[in-house]
Amino acid sequence: MPKNGDPVEYEVDGRTVRVTSPDKVYFPQRGITKRQVVEHYITVGAPLLRAIGERPTTLKRYVDGVEGEWFYAKRVPKGAPEWVSTAGITFPSGRKAAEVCPTEPAVFAWAANLGTFDFHPWPVRRPDTDHPDELRIDVDPPDRAGFADAVEVAMVVREVLADAGLTGYPKTSGGRGVHVLVRIRPEWDFIAVRHAVIALGREVARRIPEKATINWWKEEREGRVFLDYNQAARDRTVASSWSVRGTPRATVSTPLTWDLLGEVDADDFDVLTIPAFLEKHGDLHAPMDASPFGLETALEWYERDERDHGLGELPYPPDYPKMPGEPKRVQPSKARPE
Repeated sequence: MPKNGDPVEYEVDGRTVRVTSPDKVYFPQRGITKRQVVEHYITVGAPLLRAIGERPTTLKRYVDGVEGEWFYAKRVPKGAPEWVSTAGITFPSGRKAAEVCPTEPAVFAWAANLGTFDFHPWPVRRPDTDHPDELRIDVDPPDRAGFADAVEVAMVVREVLADAGLTGYPKTSGGRGVHVLVRIRPEWDFIAVRHAVIALGREVARRIPEKATINWWKEEREGRVFLDYNQAARDRTVASSWSVRGTPRATVSTPLTWDLLGEVDADDFDVLTIPAFLEKHGDLHAPMDASPFGLETALEWYERDERDHGLGELPYPPDYPKMPGEPKRVQPSKARPE
C-alpha cells in the first residue's frame, strides 16, 4: 500500500473529486493530513463559494505541506477538469492569463488535492475584471505586536468606514492580522479603489497616530500597525474567508461580527475547530451582499488631502511599473537629495 494511503473519492455537489495520498501529513505539529484539509473545504464549500464565486482566484499551493516550499498558481493548472471554470485577468505589466474562477464547491476540494491551502481571490467578478466590487482593508501588525493590536486598530477602521457611509465586515487573516471587507458597486477602477483605501487609512492614522500608520517603508512605521493600502492594487490579493493558512496550527481566516472580533483570538480558528464554529454561527458575512456601497465620500477625502494637505499618491509595490503621480519608490534613508 502506498505510504500515504490509497486514493479516495468524494462526491461534492454531483462532482467526483479524487484525492491522492490522503494520509500525507500537511501540518506535522498537529498531525493534520491532506484528507482533513480537503474535508475542511468540503465543509465550508457553500460560504466559501458565496465569498469568492465568479472571482479570478490565485491558488497558494503547498505541495509538500506547511514545512515545504510554496508557490502562487496564477494560471489554471494543466489537467484541470473541464468543470473548473476560468476568468481572464490582466496583470499590471499588461500580460494576460486565464485564472481559476470558482463556480461550484467541488473546485475547492479539487484545488486542495493539488496542495492548495489558501485561496487568493481578486476583488472583482468574472463579468468585469477591471472594476472591483470589494474594498479590502488589511490591518497588519508588526512583528512585535499581535492580534489584539490589530483588533484595536480595526475597531477604528469600523468607525472611519461608518463616517464614509460604508459598512465593513471583519475576519481574521489567519495570522496576527485582521481583514475588513466592504461590498461596493463596481463603478470604480483599481486606481480609484486604492485611492479610497489610502484616504480611509489616512483617517484611521489621524485618529490613532500612536497605533496605526499607512507608511509604506518599514523604517517609518515605528512599530505601529500598518494599513496595507497596496493590497488594493491590481493583482494584489488577501487570503479569502475560510482559507487555511500556512501556519503550524493550520489556522483559518474566519468571518466574524464586530462583537465577536473583540472576544476571540486568531488561534481559536483552525481546520479542527471550524466545523463546530460554522454549525453554530453560519455564514456571518452573508448579509454583506445585500447592499453594495459607493466610494464617493472616501474619494472626496482623497481629493481633500491632496488639495489641502499635499498628500497624494503613495508608493506602489516594487514589481509594479511606474505609476502616474507616484513618488520616488525608494526608502527614505536611501534616497539621494534633490
